[in-house]
Amino acid sequence: MNKDFDVIIIGAGAAGLMCAIEAGKRGRRVWLVDHAKKTAEKIRISGGGRCNFTNIHTKPVNFLSQNPHFCKSALSRYTPRDFIALVKKHGIKWHEKTLGQLFCDDSSQQIIDMLLKECADAGVRLDMETSVDAIERAEGGNSGSGYIVRTSRGAQQAPSVVIATGGLSIPKIGATRFGFDIARQFGLNVLDTRAALVPLTFQNALLERCKEMTGLSVDATVKTEGGRAFSEGLLFTHRGLSGPSILQISSYWLEGQSINVNLTRGVDVFEVLKNHKNSQPKQEIQNALSDILPKRLAQSICDELDIKGRIAELSDKVLMAIATRVNEWQIKPSGTEGYRTAEVTLGGVDTSELSSQTMESRKAPGLYFIGEVVDVTGHLGGFNFQWAWASGHAAGQSA
Repeated sequence: MNKDFDVIIIGAGAAGLMCAIEAGKRGRRVWLVDHAKKTAEKIRISGGGRCNFTNIHTKPVNFLSQNPHFCKSALSRYTPRDFIALVKKHGIKWHEKTLGQLFCDDSSQQIIDMLLKECADAGVRLDMETSVDAIERAEGGNSGSGYIVRTSRGAQQAPSVVIATGGLSIPKIGATRFGFDIARQFGLNVLDTRAALVPLTFQNALLERCKEMTGLSVDATVKTEGGRAFSEGLLFTHRGLSGPSILQISSYWLEGQSINVNLTRGVDVFEVLKNHKNSQPKQEIQNALSDILPKRLAQSICDELDIKGRIAELSDKVLMAIATRVNEWQIKPSGTEGYRTAEVTLGGVDTSELSSQTMESRKAPGLYFIGEVVDVTGHLGGFNFQWAWASGHAAGQSA
């Protein structure tokens, strides 16, 4: 049995890399392992290949958790400003896109290279393509002895083990249930999980209409039955609806519920049509509607409601029906595209089982859980990466 390391971190994604850096900087002997071939694939593919690495407006309100207060400690001790300072240190150029979202000017690979350089400088040993077969308490369960980690490269014993294996989203890049299984093995509660930040799907006639509109986008406001609302872009796809507003609402939508969609955010369609009726009475209704919606969508709505003719010939009641269809479109998704395309996993290791200061298990001293495996899920726009940096930093300061 080798005892060459003080900390073994399983998972070389955003959280695991940050944890390794911080632990290594403290002089800890760190072994970072991952079963994948490439490091931090989720960083590489994020933000269209430019990595939305943080959000300058990060606050606890931007996160979902059974305990909304849990994330406060870690987020306050490692802020977007701290990560920006690291990015600047490495000379990486970046820009703010919208709503506080920060992206690399060039490539997400720059963030990965930055983190790997920091790991190397901190003396971290990194081994990819290393499977973990088992984790056991050392010496019959003595909490001071740490853990035995059995891997494809042999067994190692260390006083601290950090689980940074992520959730179930995007299995094609290696997502597994490993982190949840380890949590349960050591007696931690794991909350039910589901896909989040994910496109919504539909069936029957509604699906056919979405297919007809594939590729069209509008600036929309989407609300849940519970009143949660997001105002961002909405995109029609061949499976249903996507775009930032839909991805955001998916984290709050529950199966069987309806959503309310305003396809013209900030525009009172009834008032617009009334004005058209007065100023351009000979205009065809679909043309009047296409002044505020993409032409194909305007035509589809008129066809769906079986309304046609000149706007002067239509009663206010008919105009209101059109306006309601646009400003208060009530639809019921059949489901989501699932973990295959989900950006994150909602739920996970119960935060009541962990220290919010260190991310250490209360039941299994020396065992830590960070990043997406924990029941802390951010909104779209760089918040989940900031949670990875902050939770990794917190554990790295303690493990």
